[in-house]
Amino acid sequence: MFYIIATHFSQDYHFLNVFRYITFRTGGALLTSLIIGFWLGPKVIRWLKTVQKNGQPIRENGPESHLLTKQGTPTMGGLIILIGITVGTLLWGNLYNPYILICLFATLSLGFLGGIDDYMKLKHNNHKGISGKVKLLFQIGVGVIVGIEIMKHMPEHLNTHLTVPFFKNLLIDLGYFYIPFVIVVITGASNAVNLTDGLDGLAIGPSIICALCFALIAYLVGNTIFANYLQIHHIPQSGEVAVFCGSLIGAGLGFLWYNAPPAKVFMGDTGSLALGGGIGAISIITKHEIVLAIIGGLFVLEALSVMIQVLYFKISGGKRIFLMAPVHHHFEKKGWSEPTIVIRFWIIAIIFALIGLSTLKLR
Repeated sequence: MFYIIATHFSQDYHFLNVFRYITFRTGGALLTSLIIGFWLGPKVIRWLKTVQKNGQPIRENGPESHLLTKQGTPTMGGLIILIGITVGTLLWGNLYNPYILICLFATLSLGFLGGIDDYMKLKHNNHKGISGKVKLLFQIGVGVIVGIEIMKHMPEHLNTHLTVPFFKNLLIDLGYFYIPFVIVVITGASNAVNLTDGLDGLAIGPSIICALCFALIAYLVGNTIFANYLQIHHIPQSGEVAVFCGSLIGAGLGFLWYNAPPAKVFMGDTGSLALGGGIGAISIITKHEIVLAIIGGLFVLEALSVMIQVLYFKISGGKRIFLMAPVHHHFEKKGWSEPTIVIRFWIIAIIFALIGLSTLKLR
Protein backbone atom coordinates (compact mmCIF):
# COMPACT_ATOMS: atom_id res chain seq x y z
CA MET A 1 0.00 0.00 0.00
CA PHE A 2 2.81 2.43 0.90
CA TYR A 3 4.48 1.70 -2.45
CA ILE A 4 1.31 2.52 -4.40
CA ILE A 5 0.81 5.75 -2.44
CA ALA A 6 4.44 6.70 -3.02
CA THR A 7 4.23 6.18 -6.78
CA HIS A 8 1.23 8.51 -6.98
CA PHE A 9 2.57 11.34 -4.82
CA SER A 10 6.37 11.11 -5.06
CA GLN A 11 6.53 13.87 -7.68
CA ASP A 12 5.01 16.30 -5.20
CA TYR A 13 6.64 14.87 -2.08
CA HIS A 14 10.14 13.72 -2.97
CA PHE A 15 10.78 12.06 0.39
CA LEU A 16 8.28 9.38 -0.67
CA ASN A 17 10.82 8.10 -3.20
CA VAL A 18 12.41 6.11 -0.39
CA PHE A 19 9.43 3.73 -0.63
CA ARG A 20 10.59 2.73 -4.10
CA TYR A 21 13.62 0.93 -2.63
CA ILE A 22 13.08 -2.76 -1.99
CA THR A 23 15.63 -2.79 0.83
CA PHE A 24 13.80 -0.02 2.70
CA ARG A 25 10.44 -1.70 2.32
CA THR A 26 11.86 -5.09 3.33
CA GLY A 27 13.12 -3.55 6.56
CA GLY A 28 9.79 -1.83 7.08
CA ALA A 29 7.89 -5.08 6.53
CA LEU A 30 10.15 -6.91 8.98
CA LEU A 31 9.70 -4.32 11.73
CA THR A 32 5.95 -4.04 11.15
CA SER A 33 5.42 -7.81 11.33
CA LEU A 34 7.67 -8.03 14.39
CA ILE A 35 5.71 -5.32 16.25
CA ILE A 36 2.43 -6.98 15.28
CA GLY A 37 3.73 -10.29 16.65
CA PHE A 38 4.78 -8.71 19.95
CA TRP A 39 1.48 -6.84 20.30
CA LEU A 40 -0.82 -9.56 19.05
CA GLY A 41 0.83 -12.54 20.75
CA PRO A 42 -0.61 -12.16 24.28
CA LYS A 43 -4.09 -11.38 22.91
CA VAL A 44 -4.12 -14.42 20.62
CA ILE A 45 -2.74 -16.69 23.35
CA ARG A 46 -5.42 -15.55 25.82
CA TRP A 47 -8.14 -16.11 23.22
CA LEU A 48 -6.81 -19.56 22.27
CA LYS A 49 -6.77 -20.59 25.93
CA THR A 50 -10.41 -19.61 26.33
CA VAL A 51 -11.56 -21.62 23.29
CA GLN A 52 -9.23 -24.61 23.81
CA LYS A 53 -10.07 -26.36 27.05
CA ASN A 54 -7.21 -28.87 26.98
CA GLY A 55 -4.80 -27.24 24.55
CA GLN A 56 -3.11 -29.19 21.78
CA PRO A 57 -3.73 -32.96 21.97
CA ILE A 58 -0.46 -34.73 22.81
CA ARG A 59 0.52 -37.99 21.11
CA GLU A 60 0.31 -40.86 23.58
CA ASN A 61 3.05 -42.72 21.69
CA GLY A 62 5.30 -39.65 21.67
CA PRO A 63 8.05 -38.79 24.18
CA GLU A 64 6.78 -39.36 27.71
CA SER A 65 8.01 -35.97 28.88
CA HIS A 66 5.62 -34.20 26.51
CA LEU A 67 2.62 -35.53 28.44
CA LEU A 68 3.91 -33.58 31.46
CA THR A 69 5.57 -30.47 30.00
CA LYS A 70 3.31 -29.66 27.05
CA GLN A 71 -0.11 -30.66 28.30
CA GLY A 72 -2.57 -27.76 28.12
CA THR A 73 -0.48 -25.53 25.84
CA PRO A 74 -2.74 -23.92 23.20
CA THR A 75 -2.13 -24.53 19.50
CA MET A 76 -2.95 -22.57 16.29
CA GLY A 77 -0.41 -19.90 17.25
CA GLY A 78 0.39 -19.82 13.55
CA LEU A 79 -2.37 -17.22 13.40
CA ILE A 80 0.16 -14.75 14.87
CA ILE A 81 2.54 -15.54 12.01
CA LEU A 82 -0.12 -15.38 9.29
CA ILE A 83 -1.51 -12.04 10.47
CA GLY A 84 1.99 -10.57 10.75
CA ILE A 85 2.99 -11.77 7.27
CA THR A 86 -0.25 -10.55 5.70
CA VAL A 87 -0.24 -7.07 7.26
CA GLY A 88 3.49 -6.55 6.68
CA THR A 89 3.25 -7.62 3.04
CA LEU A 90 0.11 -5.63 2.26
CA LEU A 91 1.50 -2.45 3.81
CA TRP A 92 5.01 -2.56 2.35
CA GLY A 93 4.77 -4.70 -0.76
CA ASN A 94 4.06 -3.68 -4.35
CA LEU A 95 0.61 -5.17 -4.72
CA TYR A 96 0.84 -4.86 -8.51
CA ASN A 97 3.62 -7.46 -8.41
CA PRO A 98 2.30 -10.96 -9.22
CA TYR A 99 5.04 -12.85 -7.40
CA ILE A 100 4.37 -11.36 -3.99
CA LEU A 101 0.67 -12.18 -4.37
CA ILE A 102 1.54 -15.77 -5.31
CA CYS A 103 3.62 -16.09 -2.14
CA LEU A 104 0.74 -14.73 -0.06
CA PHE A 105 -1.69 -17.13 -1.73
CA ALA A 106 0.49 -20.18 -1.06
CA THR A 107 1.04 -19.17 2.55
CA LEU A 108 -2.54 -18.28 3.43
CA SER A 109 -4.17 -21.18 1.57
CA LEU A 110 -1.96 -23.75 3.30
CA GLY A 111 -2.44 -21.87 6.57
CA PHE A 112 -6.18 -22.34 6.03
CA LEU A 113 -5.63 -26.07 5.49
CA GLY A 114 -3.53 -26.25 8.65
CA GLY A 115 -6.19 -24.33 10.57
CA ILE A 116 -8.84 -26.87 9.62
CA ASP A 117 -6.50 -29.68 10.60
CA ASP A 118 -5.82 -28.09 14.00
CA TYR A 119 -9.54 -27.48 14.54
CA MET A 120 -10.37 -31.13 13.85
CA LYS A 121 -7.70 -32.26 16.33
CA LEU A 122 -9.14 -29.99 18.99
CA LYS A 123 -12.72 -30.91 18.23
CA HIS A 124 -12.08 -34.64 18.63
CA ASN A 125 -9.33 -34.19 21.27
CA ASN A 126 -7.03 -36.36 19.18
CA HIS A 127 -3.67 -35.73 17.52
CA LYS A 128 -5.12 -36.98 14.21
CA GLY A 129 -6.78 -34.23 12.18
CA ILE A 130 -8.10 -34.38 8.65
CA SER A 131 -7.10 -37.41 6.60
CA GLY A 132 -3.75 -37.51 4.84
CA LYS A 133 -5.45 -37.94 1.46
CA VAL A 134 -7.56 -34.81 1.85
CA LYS A 135 -4.53 -32.83 3.03
CA LEU A 136 -2.46 -34.06 0.08
CA LEU A 137 -5.20 -33.26 -2.46
CA PHE A 138 -5.47 -29.73 -1.11
CA GLN A 139 -1.70 -29.27 -1.29
CA ILE A 140 -1.68 -30.56 -4.86
CA GLY A 141 -4.39 -28.06 -5.76
CA VAL A 142 -2.36 -25.21 -4.29
CA GLY A 143 0.72 -26.45 -6.16
CA VAL A 144 -1.16 -26.49 -9.47
CA ILE A 145 -2.39 -22.92 -9.03
CA VAL A 146 1.03 -21.67 -7.94
CA GLY A 147 2.73 -23.41 -10.86
CA ILE A 148 0.31 -22.03 -13.47
CA GLU A 149 0.54 -18.48 -12.11
CA ILE A 150 4.34 -18.53 -11.99
CA MET A 151 4.49 -19.85 -15.57
CA LYS A 152 2.23 -17.01 -16.73
CA HIS A 153 4.52 -14.29 -15.36
CA MET A 154 7.95 -15.90 -15.71
CA PRO A 155 10.16 -14.97 -18.71
CA GLU A 156 9.52 -17.44 -21.55
CA HIS A 157 13.08 -18.76 -21.58
CA LEU A 158 12.75 -19.72 -17.89
CA ASN A 159 9.09 -20.49 -17.27
CA THR A 160 9.31 -24.31 -17.27
CA HIS A 161 13.02 -24.60 -16.57
CA LEU A 162 15.01 -25.85 -13.59
CA THR A 163 18.30 -24.15 -12.77
CA VAL A 164 21.15 -26.17 -11.29
CA PRO A 165 23.46 -24.68 -8.63
CA PHE A 166 27.23 -24.56 -9.27
CA PHE A 167 26.63 -24.40 -13.05
CA LYS A 168 26.46 -21.05 -14.87
CA ASN A 169 24.22 -21.75 -17.82
CA LEU A 170 22.73 -25.17 -17.17
CA LEU A 171 18.96 -25.13 -17.59
CA ILE A 172 16.76 -28.22 -17.63
CA ASP A 173 13.46 -27.77 -19.44
CA LEU A 174 10.92 -29.80 -17.49
CA GLY A 175 8.16 -29.11 -20.04
CA TYR A 176 4.96 -30.92 -19.05
CA PHE A 177 6.63 -32.12 -15.86
CA TYR A 178 7.01 -28.57 -14.55
CA ILE A 179 3.63 -28.44 -12.78
CA PRO A 180 4.20 -31.84 -11.09
CA PHE A 181 7.62 -30.54 -10.04
CA VAL A 182 6.05 -27.43 -8.47
CA ILE A 183 3.56 -29.67 -6.66
CA VAL A 184 6.44 -31.73 -5.23
CA VAL A 185 8.27 -28.59 -4.05
CA ILE A 186 5.21 -27.00 -2.43
CA THR A 187 3.96 -30.23 -0.86
CA GLY A 188 7.42 -31.38 0.18
CA ALA A 189 8.41 -28.06 1.77
CA SER A 190 5.06 -27.74 3.52
CA ASN A 191 5.15 -31.22 5.02
CA ALA A 192 8.86 -31.05 5.88
CA VAL A 193 8.36 -27.95 8.04
CA ASN A 194 5.30 -29.61 9.55
CA LEU A 195 7.34 -32.68 10.56
CA THR A 196 10.05 -30.48 12.07
CA ASP A 197 7.54 -28.70 14.30
CA GLY A 198 7.82 -30.99 17.31
CA LEU A 199 9.79 -29.01 19.89
CA ASP A 200 9.52 -25.45 21.19
CA GLY A 201 11.15 -23.10 18.67
CA LEU A 202 12.51 -25.92 16.50
CA ALA A 203 10.60 -25.17 13.28
CA ILE A 204 10.37 -21.39 13.44
CA GLY A 205 14.14 -20.86 13.86
CA PRO A 206 15.19 -22.61 10.62
CA SER A 207 12.19 -21.02 8.85
CA ILE A 208 13.53 -17.57 9.75
CA ILE A 209 16.99 -18.62 8.55
CA CYS A 210 15.53 -19.80 5.22
CA ALA A 211 13.61 -16.55 4.82
CA LEU A 212 16.76 -14.51 5.50
CA CYS A 213 18.64 -16.42 2.81
CA PHE A 214 15.86 -16.12 0.27
CA ALA A 215 15.40 -12.43 0.97
CA LEU A 216 18.99 -12.00 -0.23
CA ILE A 217 18.54 -14.42 -3.14
CA ALA A 218 15.33 -12.72 -4.31
CA TYR A 219 16.96 -9.29 -4.20
CA LEU A 220 19.98 -10.48 -6.18
CA VAL A 221 17.95 -12.45 -8.73
CA GLY A 222 15.66 -9.47 -9.29
CA ASN A 223 18.54 -7.03 -9.80
CA THR A 224 20.07 -7.08 -13.30
CA ILE A 225 23.49 -5.84 -12.20
CA PHE A 226 23.93 -8.30 -9.32
CA ALA A 227 22.46 -11.20 -11.31
CA ASN A 228 24.90 -10.60 -14.18
CA TYR A 229 27.83 -10.24 -11.80
CA LEU A 230 27.02 -13.48 -9.97
CA GLN A 231 26.08 -15.18 -13.27
CA ILE A 232 22.69 -16.24 -12.00
CA HIS A 233 19.51 -16.02 -14.04
CA HIS A 234 17.81 -12.63 -13.78
CA ILE A 235 14.07 -12.75 -13.15
CA PRO A 236 12.37 -9.35 -13.55
CA GLN A 237 10.15 -8.29 -10.63
CA SER A 238 11.28 -11.17 -8.41
CA GLY A 239 13.18 -8.79 -6.11
CA GLU A 240 9.84 -7.77 -4.60
CA VAL A 241 9.67 -11.20 -2.97
CA ALA A 242 12.31 -9.91 -0.52
CA VAL A 243 9.55 -7.77 1.06
CA PHE A 244 7.49 -10.90 1.66
CA CYS A 245 10.56 -12.57 3.17
CA GLY A 246 10.98 -9.58 5.47
CA SER A 247 7.41 -9.98 6.66
CA LEU A 248 7.98 -13.67 7.27
CA ILE A 249 11.15 -12.98 9.28
CA GLY A 250 9.46 -10.33 11.43
CA ALA A 251 6.36 -12.43 12.03
CA GLY A 252 8.54 -15.44 12.82
CA LEU A 253 10.59 -13.52 15.37
CA GLY A 254 7.45 -12.13 16.97
CA PHE A 255 6.04 -15.63 17.28
CA LEU A 256 9.34 -17.05 18.57
CA TRP A 257 9.15 -14.64 21.50
CA TYR A 258 6.19 -16.68 22.79
CA ASN A 259 7.26 -20.05 21.36
CA ALA A 260 10.72 -20.09 22.97
CA PRO A 261 11.11 -22.90 25.53
CA PRO A 262 8.94 -23.34 27.48
CA ALA A 263 6.41 -22.40 24.80
CA LYS A 264 3.32 -20.44 25.71
CA VAL A 265 1.75 -21.41 22.38
CA PHE A 266 2.38 -23.88 19.56
CA MET A 267 2.17 -22.80 15.92
CA GLY A 268 0.28 -25.96 14.97
CA ASP A 269 -0.33 -26.98 11.37
CA THR A 270 -1.76 -23.48 10.90
CA GLY A 271 1.78 -22.14 10.99
CA SER A 272 3.97 -25.03 9.86
CA LEU A 273 2.10 -25.88 6.64
CA ALA A 274 1.87 -22.18 5.77
CA LEU A 275 5.57 -21.48 6.36
CA GLY A 276 6.67 -24.45 4.28
CA GLY A 277 4.33 -23.55 1.44
CA GLY A 278 5.44 -19.92 1.43
CA ILE A 279 9.13 -20.79 1.43
CA GLY A 280 8.54 -23.35 -1.33
CA ALA A 281 6.81 -20.74 -3.48
CA ILE A 282 9.70 -18.31 -2.97
CA SER A 283 12.22 -20.92 -4.13
CA ILE A 284 10.20 -21.60 -7.29
CA ILE A 285 9.85 -17.92 -8.15
CA THR A 286 13.58 -17.30 -7.71
CA LYS A 287 14.47 -20.52 -9.59
CA HIS A 288 16.41 -21.82 -6.59
CA GLU A 289 14.40 -24.94 -5.81
CA ILE A 290 17.47 -27.17 -5.51
CA VAL A 291 19.16 -24.55 -3.32
CA LEU A 292 16.10 -24.71 -1.04
CA ALA A 293 16.92 -28.38 -0.40
CA ILE A 294 20.38 -27.22 0.75
CA ILE A 295 19.38 -24.13 2.75
CA GLY A 296 16.47 -26.05 4.24
CA GLY A 297 18.64 -29.11 4.78
CA LEU A 298 17.42 -29.52 8.35
CA PHE A 299 13.83 -29.85 7.10
CA VAL A 300 15.02 -32.41 4.54
CA LEU A 301 16.77 -34.47 7.23
CA GLU A 302 13.68 -34.42 9.43
CA ALA A 303 11.45 -35.59 6.56
CA LEU A 304 13.96 -38.25 5.47
CA SER A 305 14.16 -39.62 9.00
CA VAL A 306 10.42 -40.29 8.93
CA MET A 307 10.49 -41.89 5.48
CA ILE A 308 13.49 -44.06 6.35
CA GLN A 309 11.91 -45.12 9.63
CA VAL A 310 8.60 -46.12 8.01
CA LEU A 311 10.28 -47.92 5.10
CA TYR A 312 12.69 -49.85 7.31
CA PHE A 313 9.89 -50.72 9.73
CA LYS A 314 7.92 -52.34 6.89
CA ILE A 315 10.88 -54.09 5.29
CA SER A 316 12.38 -55.42 8.53
CA GLY A 317 9.10 -56.57 10.02
CA GLY A 318 8.86 -54.10 12.87
CA LYS A 319 12.45 -53.01 13.54
CA ARG A 320 13.47 -49.35 13.82
CA ILE A 321 16.57 -47.36 12.88
CA PHE A 322 15.74 -44.40 15.12
CA LEU A 323 14.39 -44.66 18.64
CA MET A 324 11.59 -42.39 17.39
CA ALA A 325 10.97 -40.32 14.27
CA PRO A 326 11.22 -37.47 13.32
CA VAL A 327 14.87 -37.48 14.30
CA HIS A 328 14.57 -34.75 16.97
CA HIS A 329 12.53 -37.23 19.03
CA HIS A 330 15.34 -39.75 18.64
CA PHE A 331 17.66 -37.41 20.50
CA GLU A 332 15.00 -36.78 23.14
CA LYS A 333 14.88 -40.53 23.74
CA LYS A 334 18.68 -40.54 24.06
CA GLY A 335 18.38 -38.07 26.93
CA TRP A 336 19.16 -34.73 25.26
CA SER A 337 17.27 -31.82 26.79
CA GLU A 338 14.82 -29.95 24.56
CA PRO A 339 16.76 -26.63 24.51
CA THR A 340 19.95 -28.54 23.62
CA ILE A 341 18.29 -30.21 20.64
CA VAL A 342 16.72 -26.97 19.44
CA ILE A 343 19.90 -24.90 19.62
CA ARG A 344 22.06 -27.61 18.04
CA PHE A 345 19.54 -28.05 15.23
CA TRP A 346 19.55 -24.28 14.69
CA ILE A 347 23.35 -24.46 14.34
CA ILE A 348 22.94 -27.22 11.75
CA ALA A 349 20.37 -25.06 9.93
CA ILE A 350 22.83 -22.13 9.84
CA ILE A 351 25.54 -24.39 8.40
CA PHE A 352 23.18 -25.59 5.67
CA ALA A 353 22.22 -21.98 4.95
CA LEU A 354 25.84 -20.93 4.51
CA ILE A 355 26.44 -23.85 2.14
CA GLY A 356 23.33 -22.90 0.16
CA LEU A 357 24.36 -19.25 -0.11
CA SER A 358 27.80 -20.31 -1.37
CA THR A 359 26.11 -21.61 -4.53
CA LEU A 360 25.50 -17.99 -5.57
CA LYS A 361 29.20 -17.48 -6.24
CA LEU A 362 30.64 -20.97 -6.74
CA ARG A 363 29.76 -21.43 -10.41
